[in-house]
Amino acid sequence: MLVTGKDILVPARAGKYGVGAFNTNNMEITQAIIHTAERLRSPVMVQMSEGAIKYGGQDLANIVIDLAQRATVPVALHLDHGSSYESALKAIKMGFTSVMIDASHHPFEENIHETRRVVEAAHAMGISVEAELGRLGGIEEHVVVDEKDAFLTDPQEAVQFVEQTGTDYLAIAIGTSHGAYKGKGRPFIDHERIEKIEQLLSIPLVAHGSSGVPAEIVQRFRDSGGEIGDAFGIADEDLQRATQHGIAKVNVDTDLRLAMTVGVREVLKATPKEFDPRKVFGPAREVMSQIIEHKMRVLGSVGKA
Repeated sequence: MLVTGKDILVPARAGKYGVGAFNTNNMEITQAIIHTAERLRSPVMVQMSEGAIKYGGQDLANIVIDLAQRATVPVALHLDHGSSYESALKAIKMGFTSVMIDASHHPFEENIHETRRVVEAAHAMGISVEAELGRLGGIEEHVVVDEKDAFLTDPQEAVQFVEQTGTDYLAIAIGTSHGAYKGKGRPFIDHERIEKIEQLLSIPLVAHGSSGVPAEIVQRFRDSGGEIGDAFGIADEDLQRATQHGIAKVNVDTDLRLAMTVGVREVLKATPKEFDPRKVFGPAREVMSQIIEHKMRVLGSVGKA
């Protein structure tokens, strides 16, 4: 069933479990996400970035919407990192049920102003909104933030921000970062900051840049001919702890990109004469499903739908 993000995330925060918000760029990724959610009886959010909209357009949105409407578990279609009021409204017109306005790169007051504009328009149409306070490092689509420019979310500012914008859920900067390169070794997650914000805010909180970048997938990527540096992700234990303290939406993109590429590479390496796309993308879809299942079990959303 196609629902709003708030419909999914409010129960998640109350129930102390996280819901995976997985980015899609094509049919196979979308099927892996929604079919796995269905099989595990888990709510789920399917995200499209502005890059995904540019790539797949209304066609891709319609695939998500169709699968979501036919699913028997709650599914939301979410705009990831909307860069402007116009982008958010475009997504709503396309059928999205949840939108993010990311004005975190603007000064505090301007972030409030831009977020409030989107909240007022979206709420008038029954659509829920995510905003961001603080800045994550790393690279995701049009968002490029040097580590020196990244900063963590101030708890008191978060209270003021939510009060003045009316956002439905808030992405907070807690030490995660976008992409596969999240620092040397296990990334530091500021759990004390999460717990402080949890005490001050009752709305669902969001963790961006939360791919696990499993060592096994990284090695399979290399073994099948891929080149990747020292890649590290967010530890499962850190995500599990965070979901006990307000984190309800957990964004995952890099893991599925790696999984899909591994599936494709392994088939083409093992059978170089293969050119049936079903035999190339089918296994890739299965590898992604395995990654999604693991993340849903880690977050505790299995059986919650």
